[in-house]
Amino acid sequence: MASSLPLHHPSHCLISNPQFRGSNNGCSPRPRSYFPTKDTEKGVRFQPIKAKAATEAPPFSLFQPPKDEDSPSELEPADPDFYKIGYVRSMRAYGIEFKEGPDGFGVYASKDVEPLRRARVIMEIPLELMLTVSQKLPWMFFPDIVPVGHPIFDIINSTDPETDWDLRLACLLLYAFDKEDNFWQLYGDFLPSADECPNLLLASEEELSELQDPNLASTMREQQRRALEFWEKNWHSGVPLKIKRLARDSERFIWALSMAQTRCIGMQMRIGALVQDANMLIPYADMLNHSFEPNCFFHWRFKDRMLEVMINAGKRIKKGDEMTVNYMSGQQNDMLMQRYGFSSPVNPWDVIPFSGNARIHLDSFLSVFNISGLHGEYYHNTGRLSNDGDTFVDGAIIAAARTLPTWSDGDVPPIPSMERKSVKELQEECRQILAAFPTNSKEDQKILDSMPNASRTLEAAIKSRLHRKLFVEKVMQALDIYQERILF
Repeated sequence: MASSLPLHHPSHCLISNPQFRGSNNGCSPRPRSYFPTKDTEKGVRFQPIKAKAATEAPPFSLFQPPKDEDSPSELEPADPDFYKIGYVRSMRAYGIEFKEGPDGFGVYASKDVEPLRRARVIMEIPLELMLTVSQKLPWMFFPDIVPVGHPIFDIINSTDPETDWDLRLACLLLYAFDKEDNFWQLYGDFLPSADECPNLLLASEEELSELQDPNLASTMREQQRRALEFWEKNWHSGVPLKIKRLARDSERFIWALSMAQTRCIGMQMRIGALVQDANMLIPYADMLNHSFEPNCFFHWRFKDRMLEVMINAGKRIKKGDEMTVNYMSGQQNDMLMQRYGFSSPVNPWDVIPFSGNARIHLDSFLSVFNISGLHGEYYHNTGRLSNDGDTFVDGAIIAAARTLPTWSDGDVPPIPSMERKSVKELQEECRQILAAFPTNSKEDQKILDSMPNASRTLEAAIKSRLHRKLFVEKVMQALDIYQERILF
């Protein structure tokens, strides 16, 4: 069952994790219309940008598309129309540029930014460009594009207020594609098509089996069934044409649902005296990729109804650095896979389900890896394990500090023989976890390398099981180092 989990946008992050900075969520690929032609049965291609609008875009020196020779070979500047359709509607950006590579769009710094004591704005997106629906009854839309009496409101009103936030947002997105002169008719050309999105709603049964995770596969099958039943209920043969044309087939609706899930930003906004918790689709801001060590966050500027994307205070940004946000703080890879279709081997919040009785000394483990802070706020003090440049400590080690079974009794030191025995037992349990998989991490990597043209959902499924194994292996390595540094 889908859950309405808002994106987390902290003003700082204490996790030292350079390996996963700017990891793409797979939701911002190369722009391509979902419907390729005007005459296909699936629908009408989004209207092209009007020439007048394109020529009237005001110049803005900090937001010019980069020249080809300035871009890295693996990245390409965004289509100029991508900038213009927002600029003629008061969207603004400062010191950044949009580029696309093999994994999709990303936002990159076009100039160096020195650390400041206050956060700095890099994007301003007006409410009029967004699609929003309140999280609680009565349903309110900002801007209010749904006319009184339109049957799409009846469909939205039939959803479960507690769980169906994504269904409501998908309906609103489909309606915006059909509404004349709506901004999303143009912006929709830059959304990923069904075969370019890794969201597992779009995965086949064979691809779900590649997860090697029966629980996650079962959850996604239930999600697919839920989406299909909703479409069958509301897009049957007897519905009015104005509804039928929004999603003539179930694939169209499931694609829209995947867009709603992967691009939704949940936050509180204020319009005048009205404060609303809303689920929002925010153009341009949805191109920011995920990092467990983000350099940006979102802020609602109520006086002129703008969403601001801001650089965290104290962050030093170099030209070419990717601008990132944290999609979900405190969530394991399973939830990231369910919602976005990506995972990480260095997720600082992932866990290993140890079931034995073995325990290691918490304070000793933390001191070996120079980890400080409280259990929910661990961070690495220096970013290095030793003075020789070793960067072994990353998000996986932070996760190990949280997930390993430990004991602590003030400053009482561990008994070496007992501690060594506990470490061996924990490592053996890790080996058993790895042995339960049909493949190992090296085999998974070979499979990925041998399938350069694999579908995005299949690639995401294989990476998910690979990252799980790499995480367990990293914990085993950490336990080896723990023995070397503490016990001998």
